[in-house]
Amino acid sequence: MDITELIIFLAIGACAGWLAGTLMKGRGFGLLGNIVIGVIGAVLGGFVFNFLGISVGGLIGSVVTATAGAALLLFIIGIIKKA
Repeated sequence: MDITELIIFLAIGACAGWLAGTLMKGRGFGLLGNIVIGVIGAVLGGFVFNFLGISVGGLIGSVVTATAGAALLLFIIGIIKKA
């Protein structure tokens, strides 16, 4: 992975984290928090989509996958915090 791919990966993570934060809680978590949530969400979303047999490609597909995974991550964290 070269520096350009890393920057694109972090930018997608930041966008996905911000979108998921907006969808799930109505606010973002700051740049670093959005990147962390988005990157972990991208891995989680990729795993879930692959498990379900859903194939999404391209930049928009990457953002959708990462956002869905980040939203799922925030949902799980919300359940754990309530318990």
